[in-house]
Amino acid sequence: MRTEVIYKFLSYVLLFNAVFLFIAAAISLFYNESSAYPLMFSGFICIIFCALPFIFVDNIDDINFNEGIAIVVISWLTTCIIGMLPYLMWGGEFSLINSWFESVSGYTTTGSSILNNIEGLPKGLLFWRSSTHWIGGVGVIIFVLLILPHATSSRLTILNTEINELSKANFKFRAKKIIQVLVIVYVGLTALQTVALILAGMNSFDAINHSFATIATGGFSTKNSSLAYFNSEIIDYIVIFFMILAGIHFGLLFGTFTGRRENIFKSKVVKIFLLVLLSGVILVSLKLFFSGTYNFMDSIRYGAFQVISLGTTTGFANADSFAWPPFTHIILIYFTIQCAMMGSTSGGLKFDRIYLFFKSLKKQLTLIKHPKAIVSFKMNNIHISDHLETMTLVFIILYIFSFFVTTVILTFLNVDLYTAFSASIATIGNVGPGFGEVSSLSNYSEIPSIGKFVLTINMLLGRLEILNIFAFLILKRGNF
Repeated sequence: MRTEVIYKFLSYVLLFNAVFLFIAAAISLFYNESSAYPLMFSGFICIIFCALPFIFVDNIDDINFNEGIAIVVISWLTTCIIGMLPYLMWGGEFSLINSWFESVSGYTTTGSSILNNIEGLPKGLLFWRSSTHWIGGVGVIIFVLLILPHATSSRLTILNTEINELSKANFKFRAKKIIQVLVIVYVGLTALQTVALILAGMNSFDAINHSFATIATGGFSTKNSSLAYFNSEIIDYIVIFFMILAGIHFGLLFGTFTGRRENIFKSKVVKIFLLVLLSGVILVSLKLFFSGTYNFMDSIRYGAFQVISLGTTTGFANADSFAWPPFTHIILIYFTIQCAMMGSTSGGLKFDRIYLFFKSLKKQLTLIKHPKAIVSFKMNNIHISDHLETMTLVFIILYIFSFFVTTVILTFLNVDLYTAFSASIATIGNVGPGFGEVSSLSNYSEIPSIGKFVLTINMLLGRLEILNIFAFLILKRGNF
């Protein structure tokens, strides 16, 4: 494995982060804030470290798979380290572990926070915090691949390690076109939501920050009480609409906007996903109404918002769902595990894998009845190979095992079971809020430091789809 290849790619990653650090610093300078220096200093660190590979390392066009895995994992780790610097230098609630937690939570679009007073942050730091969401939502790797002056083979190698095989099935494009489609849809949705929120009465700064968080399905807000601060039905429904769009496969969204054959109206998986999401909304809303928690219209408003917020891993809150009846908690926990679709910015297990699991179950039941039969199945008219089916089932098992182990560790650290279980699921799913001490209008500040670090590992496992981390560890052991 050639380290110069990794360093060269990291230079682009650092440069991309530096752009947003300097924008955030400019905002701080404009408002004469104390965060200007930490943000500028962090930006210059990025520039210094990215300059060396630019100067001394030539472009390399033949990246192999092992190098692709290393580039993806090391890029994410480096980005998270860079992201924590402005927090750590600014101080306040940001201790070393808290800075790391907030940075990892931002880039992985988990949206969990250790902050008790978000509104006390300078605007420049708030913008940087939201920027980590937007950078991490579609992935800093994707943005870099868009401008990478490497050959198609290198771009394809890195793309294959960043995007799951099941995600690529609905794109039907070459590597460079896939990257362009992702960025076009991502930027377009962000711009549209920003305009919509401004028209709904939100100021431009809050609108940009909340759009960054929505389309990245992240959940960082500029307010202590998240979307509940605005207490606006129209803002809630605008955010609901864009959370749903951000949770649908971007390739199918692009096909819908451009009139292609592959679109959301012809996708059976999209239809079933939306039906399951609607079922969750109905169940939670009815329980809220019949339990006397809200009137009928408010039950729909709050029920829909929380189900879709957790079901797309966005993690915004417009109410304290921890105070709701236990039945609603069970439904919300299910959607925290399932989450939205492959090819979106959503985290979690993802609906496509759940759908594939039941298809596989049906296949196995058929084979029990007809042992000699040759049985195969499709998703969106795409044949699912035995290899992809096996990899998906292995992923599901690893996913469940991971949040079980995290729950055990947190309870060992004397975190109560409800908090530990929901926090484990919420972080590996990159969802954000759980229940108990980490509920929708609370935060993770009371989790012990070791527990916070464990949860950041969970976030990275979820964002990098678990198997990439394991593959990297095996490569590292074998090559260094």
